[in-house]
Amino acid sequence: MTQVTVNPTPTQHELTFRPADFATLTEALDYAAKGDTGSNFYTGRGAIYASVTYRELRLEAIELAHKLLGLGMKKGDRVALVAETNPDFIRFFYASQYAGLIPVALPASVKVGAHCAYVAQLKQLLEASDAVIGVASEGYLPFLQEASEDLDMRMVAMPETFHALPHTEQTLPEVTPDDISYIQYTSGSTRFPRGVVIKHHTALANLKAIIADGLKMNGDDRMMSWLPFYHDMGLVGFVLVPLCAQVSIDYLDTREFAMRPRQWLSLMTKTRATISFAPSFGYDLCARRVRSKDVDTYDLSNWRVAGIGAEMIRPQTLEHFAEIMEPAGFDRRAFLACYGMAECTLAISFSPLWTGFTTHHIDADHLSEHHEAVLLDQNDTQGRGRHFVNCGIPLPNFEVQIRDDDKVLGDWQSGVIYLRGPSVMSGYFNLAEETSHALCQDGWLNTGDIGYLVDGVLTITGRKKDLIIVHGRNIWPQDLEHIAETQTEVRAGDAVAFSAPDSESEELCVLMVQCRLSDPVKRNNLIRRLTALVRMEMSLDCYVELVPIHSLPRTSSGKLSRAKARLDFINSNDLDKLDAAAEEVRLRVASA
Repeated sequence: MTQVTVNPTPTQHELTFRPADFATLTEALDYAAKGDTGSNFYTGRGAIYASVTYRELRLEAIELAHKLLGLGMKKGDRVALVAETNPDFIRFFYASQYAGLIPVALPASVKVGAHCAYVAQLKQLLEASDAVIGVASEGYLPFLQEASEDLDMRMVAMPETFHALPHTEQTLPEVTPDDISYIQYTSGSTRFPRGVVIKHHTALANLKAIIADGLKMNGDDRMMSWLPFYHDMGLVGFVLVPLCAQVSIDYLDTREFAMRPRQWLSLMTKTRATISFAPSFGYDLCARRVRSKDVDTYDLSNWRVAGIGAEMIRPQTLEHFAEIMEPAGFDRRAFLACYGMAECTLAISFSPLWTGFTTHHIDADHLSEHHEAVLLDQNDTQGRGRHFVNCGIPLPNFEVQIRDDDKVLGDWQSGVIYLRGPSVMSGYFNLAEETSHALCQDGWLNTGDIGYLVDGVLTITGRKKDLIIVHGRNIWPQDLEHIAETQTEVRAGDAVAFSAPDSESEELCVLMVQCRLSDPVKRNNLIRRLTALVRMEMSLDCYVELVPIHSLPRTSSGKLSRAKARLDFINSNDLDKLDAAAEEVRLRVASA
């Protein structure tokens, strides 16, 4: 394929920039295909191995759409795609759009020792989406085939097998704004997957707001990403946004970034990209791996938007990254804090551009006890102060309220974040009850996240319900508690899971178990067994603590309170003990 040049020169195909003002994603690609931009894919060593212009993508997607319809598929059927960072995922995603089919991105994240857990996760997603066909590369195909063994699927194969199908002359269906564009499964529970239904008009409303208002993009921008395609920030932010803005995008595989994080900076230098996002841990990993002697080899002066999202934002991490990379031309004003979620397509609020990030220094004890954000002096040592990063104002046409049940709260009052706007999902796929819990009849979405407003600026203070987020990965505590309850020594309802920050605000996953064992050898054996099981089934390092019976806090209705257990754990452990607990996790995992 023809390589997409880093700086496309003006040609007869040069386009007038349009900020996603399209009715459907197919219309967006039809327009982008008239230009010269596209996507590049890089190896972990920084070599380009594939380039696809939007013009090529459109032709290949349409050809593939005809072949998929030739299998007898009908409009609305689901196509399961193992979402590796490669051109095939994008080709099949857009082929599905032209064919009127609904793509479902499956995680490409199997880890050593997690074969069974990964296959089980794929099977859950295939069943939940009722997928008709499945697509995976040679490396992932055995997992997908194993997951689909007992399911009634028409075809599960590698991309090459689908490309080899005969061309059909079937007329492609009309794609309308009210058609479902894709289903985004929220990362988190492997036992209770929820598929967010996103229609074309829903997606385009968010894409236009991101491009025109949040990022204020223009035709001179260039994007770079290592975020996984199965995550909403990776898919919407760095597959759909560049195409709908007609700009080029450079990709590094997520696994390659994890092994060689400095390659992110090298590619930002090489491509002169202007926009790239990451969770806090991405900036932290880079800062830890960069050697002082290498800083001068980077040129980050073109990086105008360094977005932060997907997990609670740690200001210390951003300060450290900015300090280290300043000699390479990085300007801390490029930091852009934002807030979003798959149920809203992606983005909800953005901080002002080119102002860096701002924080509130809040009395965390008062916030926890009274649900009110009270500012502390920066040098105040009384109470347990915590810096919360402000996530900016909602995008145009969005309404945001902070509520306590049905009561709307005022500024500085902390509560559940509700929002209403044009890019809120139509519901969860085939889950009417869950949809009714999340969406009010008047269109308000209960995000489950906790935060407060001040003069229209949104600040997030808590996680979505009891969600645990470690290194950008969402973990539902119910999954960890279920693992504990499968052991004969643990009764149902005797385990609670949550996360707690150590001295560097790094989140530590904690599993507390009420235990009736008194024998130290048996107690230690249970701890080691649970540590190993969580590692094997969830690919997660977890600190397991056994506590006496009847010692875990409960709600007024008698259920275990994860929030209160978390607060008690944090308050009863000083930071040195929390750091020691994190080190103990590493030692247990190493010996398990």
